[in-house]
Amino acid sequence: MSNQFILTIDQGTTSTRVVVFDSQARAVASAQQEFTQHYPKQGWVEHDAEEIWSAVAVLTRQAIEHAKISPTEIAAIAITNQRETTVLWERASGRPVHRAIVWQDRRTADFCAAEKSREPWLQERSGLVLDPYFSGTKLRWLLENVAGARSQAAAGQLAFGTIDTFLIWRLTGGTRHATDVSNASRTLLLNLRTAAWDDELCKFLSVPRAVLPEVLPSSGEFGRTRGLDFLPDGIPITGVAGDQQASLFGQACFAPGDAKCTYGTGAFMLVHTGFEPIPSTTRLVTTLAATTDARPQYALEGSVFIAGAAIQWLRDGLKLIDSAPEIERLADKSDPASQLIFVPALVGLGAPHWLPEAQGAIFGITRATSAADFARATLEGLALQVNDLIDAVAHDFPGGVRRMRVDGGAARSDRLMQLQSDVLGIPIERVTQSESTALGAAFLAGLAIGVWPNASALTSLAGVERTFRPAMPDAPRQAMLERWSKAVRTVVRHYTSAGE
Repeated sequence: MSNQFILTIDQGTTSTRVVVFDSQARAVASAQQEFTQHYPKQGWVEHDAEEIWSAVAVLTRQAIEHAKISPTEIAAIAITNQRETTVLWERASGRPVHRAIVWQDRRTADFCAAEKSREPWLQERSGLVLDPYFSGTKLRWLLENVAGARSQAAAGQLAFGTIDTFLIWRLTGGTRHATDVSNASRTLLLNLRTAAWDDELCKFLSVPRAVLPEVLPSSGEFGRTRGLDFLPDGIPITGVAGDQQASLFGQACFAPGDAKCTYGTGAFMLVHTGFEPIPSTTRLVTTLAATTDARPQYALEGSVFIAGAAIQWLRDGLKLIDSAPEIERLADKSDPASQLIFVPALVGLGAPHWLPEAQGAIFGITRATSAADFARATLEGLALQVNDLIDAVAHDFPGGVRRMRVDGGAARSDRLMQLQSDVLGIPIERVTQSESTALGAAFLAGLAIGVWPNASALTSLAGVERTFRPAMPDAPRQAMLERWSKAVRTVVRHYTSAGE
């Protein structure tokens, strides 16, 4: 097979990365750039969509140059993205009418609290809980608070999208307004079973259908490049998926029961559940997995809002470490007798609690508590949050999770991954490709143009670099779990009027 190159745009929460993959799924070149985080008010988080687009243009040129290939050798483009981040722009000019509202943003918490009685209906219809995390409430806020937006939207003059949709629009010169099922399923506007926009959900959130993009399978043509100064016209965009579903696909989790967890800014656990949606009784969300055809596939997902961001907080906020990798060495110096517990709810508690007003808490501080104890408690807090998600899966999905694949920046920590295996009591497989999100999007794009014949051919390309097996005795494991459970219950009670 002659080599065919796929260019993946991996647009994340804090940085944009462009990767060039060859037909053996090798990353032959990449370029990455951080961008500005805007915090206009407490709990509000915004991105400048124009800054993101500018970074895509610059990084695409750099990645192609580093790969030592011509832009004409790019056979297809893939996009994977931070999912719920919401953009609203003018169709005529392509100009955003407001900065993008980021998935972490909590400005719609009051609306969600006021409408909480509707949550069972919403969850049955969309698979999601009513939380500021999801795009629909952010879009509603934009339509209500940007001058003229409501009337412009009703007249068909505005376009809504998550970041993938915005990039597709720009890459195709404004000729395609489209998204894939995995991103659409995170909006609170998509019917879980039909994988189509739902009129009743749109009515609930006061969203006119005229602003919504076309919903397509994750693998297939979304449009072709047009009018760009950094890529030739006519390159097809053939793979699109939200970052976590792309990671699930990139780790070859294709069968029911296959699970993965990505440790990035947050931690995101998905378990593939097959062709039928499984309603959650434990407040996980039921979501669309990345798809290769029109038949929907599903996953259960649990989201931890703060994972790697807690390590960044130790570095940038408390100044306990100078770089993220230092946390392992510092944690190694912790007093084994310390029972410090850190609940890292720095932007609220995600699944299975869904408590946006919660804040972080630390229990067990004594005069002997050291910076090393804080480092160890931070790593334990990350692992214990993920354990809550796996426990929830066990209640919803027969058989639960017997092993889990992992990727993301914090997954490079041997100490954290061994701790995760100890806490869960199951093997943890760290994949060879540390950022399988970009690889998963490339897989989807390559399948669409015949680089690989089918999903089975991808299994050998998604290798495992190291397996971590449980080594902690049961007694200390149970003691840690009990301390954690008590601490989380205390946080929940503190930030709710009625308690848990």
